[in-house]
Amino acid sequence: MSLYEASVPAFLQILNSLSAILTKAEAHAEAKKIQPDVLLGARLFPDMLPLSRQIQMVCDFAMKTCARLTGNEVPSTPDTEKTFEELKQRLAKAIDYVKALKPAQFDGAETREISFPTGPGSTMTLKGQQYLSHFALPNFYFHAATAHGILRKNGVEIGKRDFLGAV
Repeated sequence: MSLYEASVPAFLQILNSLSAILTKAEAHAEAKKIQPDVLLGARLFPDMLPLSRQIQMVCDFAMKTCARLTGNEVPSTPDTEKTFEELKQRLAKAIDYVKALKPAQFDGAETREISFPTGPGSTMTLKGQQYLSHFALPNFYFHAATAHGILRKNGVEIGKRDFLGAV
């Protein structure tokens, strides 16, 4: 399986499902008279990132992983979204970015050295295959599942099928 096949379909599936989940969350907030900021700022635990940041991280992992694997410039994505609509627009931009990539752009990515930040002032370098399977995809799914969990914990009627989206 190529790294294109291992990454792009997975990223698109979850990015699209999160967009649908945010639509349900927005409707839930409206129906229950909950201020959108309450859901967007909700966390699973006080030391974890809020919903809005979880969504931003999902988008970042999809776009930046693809950029690194294809040797493209890593896109800069300022974290300015403050509403459901703005987060859905960010998801749409991530979807468009990932969709525009062609399988041939990933040729040779398995063995390409990928350097990436792992925190303030620190980087790591892995081969493309290791980077995707041991770092990028686990982080992508962690933030997506956490976003789903935050909304579920706050009463939004979503389940596993919502998380998986169109398979």
